Amino acid sequence: MRVLGIDPGLTRCGVGIVDAHPGRTVSFVHVSVVTTAADMPLEERLVRVASGIEAILDEHRPDCVAVERVFAQHNVRTVMGTAQVSGVALLAAARRSLPVALHTPSEVKAAITGYGQADKRQVGTMVSKILKLDEIPRPADAADALALAICHAWRQPVVAAGAPGRVGASTALTPAQQAWLAAERSTGKSAVARRLAR
Repeated sequence: MRVLGIDPGLTRCGVGIVDAHPGRTVSFVHVSVVTTAADMPLEERLVRVASGIEAILDEHRPDCVAVERVFAQHNVRTVMGTAQVSGVALLAAARRSLPVALHTPSEVKAAITGYGQADKRQVGTMVSKILKLDEIPRPADAADALALAICHAWRQPVVAAGAPGRVGASTALTPAQQAWLAAERSTGKSAVARRLAR
């Protein structure tokens, strides 16, 4: 299954694609960021983002699309732009009859690191480990898009594990999460390690 993850943003829209394989393994396919200038008219910015997403959809032909769920922020202008780009992404997927899933940031963080409050560095590090990349995808929007795609690829096991934001005690950690746990313990950064070990 090929999954396209979209981290919506008006200035930077992250787009990441992974292929999901049996045994909860995923492989890297593509990552990029569609950018627009803040001084462009809104409608032109949306057209540029739409064109970028559509070009990637047509080139890589994913089986499904995962988009970060928009949530309330203190900056209304920022959340409006994010919501508008989310709408563009949903429309592009619907025009190609692709199923779409929405995932919250906490759900994505929990799926990738085992901890729903992980920071961007932790998420980026785990994305690079999971996909066996030489470096963390940058900017953060690129790593977040790949994290969304991975989260969706792993969605059923994660949902079955229990409450959002935490891997259930009865669920085995993925190899990538085990590697993260070992790294956290070896460096003395035990906050995430303790949560993963619960």
